[in-house]
Amino acid sequence: MRISVSSDMDEPVARYLVEELRRRGHEVREHGALRPGADPEWAVCSEAAARDVADGAADQAVVCCWTGTGASIAANKVPGVRAALCTDAGTAEGARRWNDANVLALGLRLTSAPVLREILDAWFAAEPSQDPEDLRNVARVGRLDAAGRDC
Repeated sequence: MRISVSSDMDEPVARYLVEELRRRGHEVREHGALRPGADPEWAVCSEAAARDVADGAADQAVVCCWTGTGASIAANKVPGVRAALCTDAGTAEGARRWNDANVLALGLRLTSAPVLREILDAWFAAEPSQDPEDLRNVARVGRLDAAGRDC
């Protein structure tokens, strides 16, 4: 799978994330502080990774900042992106299953390597739900992207 990763800081957990994704066989594209010369601002690098997903250059993305909040907000401004800030495996599994999230947002401050592995395990193991209610909700989010207002 092609995965874009962004981080506004070159923190050990961000580097470990890239290594872990590659170890799992994913093709990783780096943004922000993870790529020399790239703009490390959280809004800039999160948007870049999210645009890779929206444009089809990546299948999914992982965006990181100190709390994960700014990265998730920036990523969610890109039409077609459904970013979820996940602090544990249960949230990651639910985000993929019920929300068909295509961007994982992580906080660098509290995510340890063991928790990161659990989050990634859950994220990649979960399949988007085919339940009609879940599909309607995801479709509505897509209409919000398209309309920008009433749907």
